[in-house]
Amino acid sequence: MKMRHALVATAMALCLAAAACGNDSGDSNDGSGTASGGSLTLSGQDFTEVQIMAAMYNQLLTNAGYDVTEKLVGTRDIYLPQLKSGDVDVVPEYLSSLADALNIEKNGPNAKPVTTSDTQESLAALKPLAEQAGITVLEPAEATDQNAFAVTKEFAQQNNLKTLSDLGALGEPITLAAAPDCQGRDDCQAGLEGVYGIDLKKILPLGFGTPQTIDSVTSGESQLGLVGTTQADLDQAGMVILDDDKGIARTENLIPAVNTDFLDAHPDVADVLNELASVLTTDDLRALNAKVALDREKPEDVASQYLQDKGLL
Repeated sequence: MKMRHALVATAMALCLAAAACGNDSGDSNDGSGTASGGSLTLSGQDFTEVQIMAAMYNQLLTNAGYDVTEKLVGTRDIYLPQLKSGDVDVVPEYLSSLADALNIEKNGPNAKPVTTSDTQESLAALKPLAEQAGITVLEPAEATDQNAFAVTKEFAQQNNLKTLSDLGALGEPITLAAAPDCQGRDDCQAGLEGVYGIDLKKILPLGFGTPQTIDSVTSGESQLGLVGTTQADLDQAGMVILDDDKGIARTENLIPAVNTDFLDAHPDVADVLNELASVLTTDDLRALNAKVALDREKPEDVASQYLQDKGLL
């Protein structure tokens, strides 16, 4: 599923004169107390959507005068400790996944999720957890890549389905293709059954938005598939997302996460990345994903064109 899932020690006295001695950035200061430029390390998870987001962050920050080193990795477990320590400076993140990861890190593997389908509620839960970890989160974009549930367009039309409530009201037994950890989750099996009253007769562990899940739904083996809201291949597969009208999915707005010490030394980074967050929508992100995943364009080219179209470069 979407598991796109400590304060840093005070600098030594000899380093206080430098803006970011740990990064060896060679920063300059314009005399106003606002440091800009120097080296910056950008990380994140290595899949299509984050490749695009990282390319946009990279190009914006390079344009702002930073020497950016980009290193995408397999999982959050790799880069999150580095973001906390200052070995990584900036990461494109997902609001609830980051909050839940930090919550589990602090309160243990059985910690109850602190996020909801509401962006502001989830942001309020994330901020203190991030602060304790030495991380500052900037403004969330409207764009959100969260859990969603899709059916074929034919099945939706035949049964007049627009929402998950409609599917529950249909009263038919449903087979769901989903990630293995769907069982018991409030944002998957438990929510579909308990909130929407959907009769799940079987859950096939075929993955989150995988080709296997898509094939299972389009072949009729399953009626419902767990996907992402920005998934690019649904229309091509003849599928449509049912509206989560009661909000069981936790919000996953794209949000910049920055090492706090680095941001204190480079406050202009917030302005640069918040400007992107102010324009990026879920529809935008889905279209960008399609250009890379379906049209085989390069993430950096897709990122550059988008930023130019939005007047950000």
